[in-house]
Amino acid sequence: MKYRVHRLEVKKDTAQEKLERFLNQLEGEALSIVPYVIPTFKGMGATAKVDFLLIVEIVK
Repeated sequence: MKYRVHRLEVKKDTAQEKLERFLNQLEGEALSIVPYVIPTFKGMGATAKVDFLLIVEIVK
């Protein structure tokens, strides 16, 4: 079994559409979606932001 890892850059307002479009074009089966979260500091305190998604695909 072979795997392929894709990186998908996302923004808060377009994440759902981009992920849906990407998943529909995969050749194989999506095994896992891992968000890469980075800490950010705003005036009200610390928070987190999803910078990109790693998508693991099983390729036959």
